[in-house]
Amino acid sequence: MASAHSDSAPSETADERGWITPQLVTFCLACLGVTVIAGLVQVSFGSYSMTIGQAWRAVFNPSVVFDLDAWESFLLGGELPEMNRRSLVVWNIRLPRVFVAAIVGASLAVSGAIFQAVTRNELASPYVLGVSSGAGLTVLLTLVVFPGATIVIPVLFGGVALTTSALLPLLAAVGGTIAFLLVYGIAWKGGTSPVRLVLAGVIVNMVFQSLQRGLFFFADSLGVVQSALAWITGSLTGTGWEQVRLAIVPATLAIVLAIGGARQLNVLLLGERTAKSLGMRVERMRFLLSGVAILAASTAIAVAGIIGFFGLVVPHVVRIVLGSDYRRLIVGCLFAGPALMVVADVGARLGLAVLFGGGQIPVGVVTGVVGGPYFLYLMRRQQTMGDL
Repeated sequence: MASAHSDSAPSETADERGWITPQLVTFCLACLGVTVIAGLVQVSFGSYSMTIGQAWRAVFNPSVVFDLDAWESFLLGGELPEMNRRSLVVWNIRLPRVFVAAIVGASLAVSGAIFQAVTRNELASPYVLGVSSGAGLTVLLTLVVFPGATIVIPVLFGGVALTTSALLPLLAAVGGTIAFLLVYGIAWKGGTSPVRLVLAGVIVNMVFQSLQRGLFFFADSLGVVQSALAWITGSLTGTGWEQVRLAIVPATLAIVLAIGGARQLNVLLLGERTAKSLGMRVERMRFLLSGVAILAASTAIAVAGIIGFFGLVVPHVVRIVLGSDYRRLIVGCLFAGPALMVVADVGARLGLAVLFGGGQIPVGVVTGVVGGPYFLYLMRRQQTMGDL
């Protein structure tokens, strides 16, 4: 495996200086501000007419914000408490889309950052390495072939019946894991290299995408085809509290594990030989951290579909600002991911409305239009084909 560039690995004095710096705090606060502003813009427009002031007052309505029954309904399901129509529209339809965008953005950004460290390849991402297409294939298979099916999971003294939609994060994680293992196996030749991993990812991605298209021949209705197409493109249209409840636990688990593994990611960046000399079991740690990245990416894919290039672009934006110490990088991605995803979703939802007076496009189209050229820029810039 190629050695890391001297200016890419974290400084040896990072612990002495402390990794929580004013720059990190400023960056996170700025990203949080962008997320809030973009979220307020998102909730201000819709088919139900209200002024911007009315929408914002509904967002900060204390009778909803401080109502424990309302939050229990939002996060656990159940009957909504009584609220006025504006608050109902904002809190039950528009705000959940913002929350889903934030969860998806953070998950994909953190996943991409981990993959780039694990492979020591700055061109790596869930999309490029085939994880997205693998997770997508299993989810699409569930949506097209087994829509609404119920699975009984045996437990002590009985069983628990779960719909396939409730198991989407788990099914996506299985598909993503299979895809990543295939990529790793194809790229392995007495070890791996950034070039072989990217090429293997492209191969697996193409095969799995072809299988996804083949599944459309098994769809039994136009509605299933349309929803599957929107899902493959990557869309937040129609997302609500159900998707928040589906994603929040696995996404939180993946993010906590990623923050906890930041030191190990820093060691991996030093190179396999150096990591082994420091006592790290490199292959074991690489697969454990890859599992965290797969969980994060699969959770996002299960609720929002395949959003291309996001996991590639965001870690680079954060790295440019905060450097390559993964303790700062993971935290930065945790704030930058939601900010950029909510902004992209605002563009996807309002872009056509502003230009042509109506309609909206999937957010995956926006991220693809921006991320594709950026991916090309990275390939042209790096003489070593993406080594970190």
